[in-house]
Amino acid sequence: MVRFKSRVMAAVFLAVDVLATNLAWVLAYVLRFQTDFVTGLMPVTKGIPPISQYLLLLPLISILWPVFLYFYGLYKLTRGRSRIDEFFGIFLSVLNASAVTLGIALYVRVYYPTTLWDWDYSRVVFAIFVALDIVALNVGRWWLRSYLQRRWAAGHNVERVLVAGAGELGESVAQTIAAHRELGYRVVGFIDDVRKKPVAELPVLGTLDDVTRIVTEHHVDQVYIALPIEEHPKLLKLIKCVSNECVDIKVVPDVVQYATSKAALEDLDGIPIVSLNEVPLAGWNSMLKRVMDVALGTVLLLAFSPFFVIIAALIKWRGGKGAVFYRQERMSLDGRTFQMYKFRSMAAEAEAETGPVWAKEHDPRRTDIGIWLRRFNLDEFPQLINVVFGDMSLVGPRPERPPFVQQFKERIPQYMLRHRVRSGITGWAQVNGWRGNTSIEKRLECDLYYIENWSLLLDIKILILTLFRGFGQRHAY
Repeated sequence: MVRFKSRVMAAVFLAVDVLATNLAWVLAYVLRFQTDFVTGLMPVTKGIPPISQYLLLLPLISILWPVFLYFYGLYKLTRGRSRIDEFFGIFLSVLNASAVTLGIALYVRVYYPTTLWDWDYSRVVFAIFVALDIVALNVGRWWLRSYLQRRWAAGHNVERVLVAGAGELGESVAQTIAAHRELGYRVVGFIDDVRKKPVAELPVLGTLDDVTRIVTEHHVDQVYIALPIEEHPKLLKLIKCVSNECVDIKVVPDVVQYATSKAALEDLDGIPIVSLNEVPLAGWNSMLKRVMDVALGTVLLLAFSPFFVIIAALIKWRGGKGAVFYRQERMSLDGRTFQMYKFRSMAAEAEAETGPVWAKEHDPRRTDIGIWLRRFNLDEFPQLINVVFGDMSLVGPRPERPPFVQQFKERIPQYMLRHRVRSGITGWAQVNGWRGNTSIEKRLECDLYYIENWSLLLDIKILILTLFRGFGQRHAY
């Protein structure tokens, strides 16, 4: 049933994509040849072709576009897919499909000039079409997802979930699903060999051996296996039982204390070895990230330099005695320390008597202008200098002060793993609200997710999200 629903949903998305693309193609023709704005900027020199010639290309477009969208994973419809990830998938799909279509048109026009119609298509139309189609596909999918999310939140066409394991991990899974009703999942209950009382206001429906009966009686669509590590010997038996039913099986690993970075398979003279602490940000990937840091960091530094002058003047005016810039020792890649630059937002010698202390709400050490600088992260702008010099990256775990690192690494397991990559001005934790005086554990969780799943697109996604979520957060003291 789940796979049937997925196929139906994929077919709906495909139909919306084809319709949006066809409309974008027709509108590109209209804008190019039948509006004064475009023809005024770029006059038509070869005469206006009939629209029928452009309509003849629609069957080819209607076939090619779903193919490219499919290969970019846009019909693998996960309910919680990021819109930014979807945007980049659409962007690359449209560029590649348009290039192939234009190439086919040029090839046919040159080598088969006696075909049924003239394959001479305007490159301006293609350029307009690419821009319109990217917008149309994103709008079409946004509308369709919004409609589906409203229906799911209202309880229509939801997928029923059974959680195997009523411990801390299983409870966390159930609470997360309950917090995102718009994704269309509903937890019917738990199965567990030990717990019998309700968990998170949901019933324990039976033991692990009852899974087949419970799946059938409660019309379960998905089984989330969230067993603690000491019960993993039961995992294979449970998977074997569930695999005979028409449900999706998802395993939630409880091995964070052993494997907090992406594993990699190595070979030792024919013996497969799994390395548990490999990170994708190494070698060429590290070089690629550094190139982006230097290029984009330099551009941003030049672009923001006029604001540096304004902020410096405000600090001198309202910031009391002291320098404009403030240097503070922080820890970054491989535990090395560096001097991080910031605009001074506190009184001079603010920690002369107390030593390093954590910033707090209504911190009396802040200056008048410093309150606003910290509130909107404007005090962080000079860190672009650290990025260009190689001390930091644009994106990465936020660097911490060495005295705090000593405290955290003794209290929080695996804390030092966040230093396997260069620290950043912004990061996955910051765009998800975990900055300032918030949970260190949650920040570490986000940092490790970033390290394990790094990609250049993830960095770009975080930079874009920073524009919308990274400024003015309520925990910025």
